[in-house]
Amino acid sequence: MASRPALSPADAYREADRRGRYPQLTRFAAEAAFEFDDFQLRGCEALEDGHGVLVCAPTGAGKTVVGEFAVHLALAEGRKCFYTTPIKALSNQKYADLVARHGADAVGLLTGDTAINGNAQVVVMTTEVLRNMLYAGSAAVRDLAYVVMDEVHYLADRFRGAVWEEVILHLPEYVRVVGLSATVSNAEEFGEWLVAVRGDTTVVVDEHRPVPLWQHMMVGNRMFDLFAGDGPPDPAGSELRINPGLLRRVEEAGRMHGPPALRGPRSRGRKGQPARMPRFRPTSRVDLIDRLDAAGLLPAIVFIFSRAGCDAALGQCVRSGLRLNTPEEAEEVRRIVAERTGDLPQGDLGVLGFWEWREALERGIAGHHAGLLPAFKETVEELFVRGLVKVVFATETLALGINMPARTVVLERLVKYNGEAHVDLTPGEYTQLTGRAGRRGIDIEGHAVVLWQPGIDPKQVAGLASTRTYPLRSSFRPGYNMAVNLVAQLGSDKARDLLEQSFAQFQADRSVVGLARRIERNKEALAGYAEAVTGDFDELLSYVQLRKQISDREKTLARQNTAARRAQTTDSLEKLRKGDVIAVPAGRRAGLAVVIDPGLDPIREPRPVVVTEDRWSGPLSSADFPAPVEPLGRIRLPKHVELRSPKTRRDIASSLRNAGISPPGRGKRRGGAHDDAELVSLRAALRSHPSHGLAEREANLRWVERYQRLEAENAQLERKVAATTHSLARAFDRIRKLLAERGYLESGSDSGVTEHGRRLARLYSESDLLAAECIRNEVWAGLSAPELAAVVSTLVFEARRDTPGEARLPSGGVPKAWQDTVRLWSELAEDERRHRLDRTREPDAGFAWPVYRWARGESLEKVLTAAEANGQELSAGDFVRWSRQVIDLLDQIRDVLGKADPVGAAAADAVRALRRGVVAAGAA
Repeated sequence: MASRPALSPADAYREADRRGRYPQLTRFAAEAAFEFDDFQLRGCEALEDGHGVLVCAPTGAGKTVVGEFAVHLALAEGRKCFYTTPIKALSNQKYADLVARHGADAVGLLTGDTAINGNAQVVVMTTEVLRNMLYAGSAAVRDLAYVVMDEVHYLADRFRGAVWEEVILHLPEYVRVVGLSATVSNAEEFGEWLVAVRGDTTVVVDEHRPVPLWQHMMVGNRMFDLFAGDGPPDPAGSELRINPGLLRRVEEAGRMHGPPALRGPRSRGRKGQPARMPRFRPTSRVDLIDRLDAAGLLPAIVFIFSRAGCDAALGQCVRSGLRLNTPEEAEEVRRIVAERTGDLPQGDLGVLGFWEWREALERGIAGHHAGLLPAFKETVEELFVRGLVKVVFATETLALGINMPARTVVLERLVKYNGEAHVDLTPGEYTQLTGRAGRRGIDIEGHAVVLWQPGIDPKQVAGLASTRTYPLRSSFRPGYNMAVNLVAQLGSDKARDLLEQSFAQFQADRSVVGLARRIERNKEALAGYAEAVTGDFDELLSYVQLRKQISDREKTLARQNTAARRAQTTDSLEKLRKGDVIAVPAGRRAGLAVVIDPGLDPIREPRPVVVTEDRWSGPLSSADFPAPVEPLGRIRLPKHVELRSPKTRRDIASSLRNAGISPPGRGKRRGGAHDDAELVSLRAALRSHPSHGLAEREANLRWVERYQRLEAENAQLERKVAATTHSLARAFDRIRKLLAERGYLESGSDSGVTEHGRRLARLYSESDLLAAECIRNEVWAGLSAPELAAVVSTLVFEARRDTPGEARLPSGGVPKAWQDTVRLWSELAEDERRHRLDRTREPDAGFAWPVYRWARGESLEKVLTAAEANGQELSAGDFVRWSRQVIDLLDQIRDVLGKADPVGAAAADAVRALRRGVVAAGAA
């Protein structure tokens, strides 16, 4: 670490003043191994001044310094600090960091399936754990001074984001909130909301990356800078220009490989066919790593948006013989692996792929995705941070908060599967992924590399790399568990008020601010229009309305007459026969014509083919006749008429002219507007209206008409505002009605929660109300522990959309309990539709058979082999993750019912049966 430069007298004075005003920050900074940046100092100073803080800064900038200072302050003051994170892996990592700094006695960990020293002064936990503590009225909150909310931008997550807002709204006023967020473009808006609901909050925004980031594209085996220039680009600075050399190379590669339709196995086309372009072959992963290694760009994270792709890449590298670690490093890897995985059952190591996984790690290569065993993922993370793994092939889940920076980040594609479709990466996702590049205190610069393939345009990459607009959008919405807890704690009215304070409603209300201003401006304009009228405004308005009624009636009659005439004309065309002479009333073909072919069609209207006096031949339709057609006479025609012959057409035209048939005169007037009684009455009313004879009638009416148009526009804007304002409170009211109907809330009571409602208040699940209904209706009664685990799994499991295989149910009591569960879901879904509420997700039986077999005591190998035989792709990591979620809900059911209840006792037995082997490994 370089020595600090000598301070000027002015800077020295300011430094001394800061030490005097911020003694705790001075002590905290003295323990750090680096000098704090300005944004870190500002955040820490605000905390010591007694304010809440929101810190928004790029990944790797060091936001956690402010969170760790909150921990320091709590310990110094003898009070508590909760450090919350969005995912268990990040909680585990932060717990280890804080234990290393403050000791195991001072720090605890609560993550749902792990509880260590929960009464410590500093407790690291997932945000859901804190939310549940607040709803339960936990005594631990009483001495709480600080809550650090790491990765607080997670509140935009559509599945779990609401938890952040629930915590922020429910925390006691005396607790200071420290929000740590990635860079978002509406940080000030988020800060204003925090001020509104939490009181004085300082917003600290820093967009400077401490380690500059170079952007590259690799085309074939050549790497190009994405932008022209001598240094890493600053998107906030001058206009960025794409590297011309890169554009030329991409154009050449595009011509060589062409669009997908022209790619093929051969480049020489068959006779008479275009040559096919050579098939594009991407850079092999081994060549990519060799290229990065030669350029000194390791360690690297290669993002591949598929689990199978990550595993395949790892396999390719191992088979190629690639070795990035020295023998000494490989030995150190073996030691750490043994330490990290020592509690895994020896009998399961083969089915877990342990030996292949360890061999790759010893070579310095690893994979990282949600399908890995948690112990494997955590080992990879530790080895990577220690520099013992040089390349990680990962899905985007690695970017969600885990502190695992690299020198280089590589993106194989700019498209990912989001569970429903393949979609382009957003600028925010691109920034989050590439933000891992550049290790502070280790690298002087980071590197982001996008691999070119046909269809990728450097301009697209430049757009992703240079966009700095990532607005934070709330995903908060009331749910069933939230509703009963709010009503129980606050009563319905205060609960509605609390929802009105959410960031979601704050943003919704802000979105209508512009509309409200337009409405006010329009109202001013309306008043001006009314003043501009010189006559009686109300009488002129009624005159305009009369004119509009007349206009509407005329249009209606015109449509009716047009439709009637067209139907009559079509009928008359159907009656025409060969040789009939008719009159074409208007257009280029006006005059007499003789029918050569009636052109009858059983489906479409007739299109008679005619020859006119000027020898034109062709079909006519009802559009050529505004009135029904009547034959004027007939002429004899040959049996077969060859219209392609000019002579034939000339002879027919001559016969037509010599037939002595004259075009018809003007017919009698048809009925229509003149005969309509309603229209006649309206016109009479208009003529007798007081405003009809005004001297400046038309000038005045123009102002009135403008008034009417603007008034209609304003009404539409007001409807839009009304739909947005109080939208969350209205959704809450609909939820309350459904819960009251089903007996979870007392009807007509402001704060009445029934016994069933109190149970629901302790069920924290995506399918919370369905779980409560199953308990209430005793559909799980009589099930054994393995059977209960199987049925409960249907409420938490959600099959990946790209995973094949059919669900298989165990025998015994499971099929009946499953059918009853689905029936209750169907009834609930119908009620939700009636109340215009989001539908509870349909139960999914895809995990019932594996979890049943595991609860019955079968080996991991048997469980996974059986799943594979059934066509299911169930990795060991997925199995552990879903098993722990089933355990979590079973724990809740046990707590809600108590062990004296048969279902509660079965839930307790099921938890014990499931919590073994790999499922229990690494979880206290």
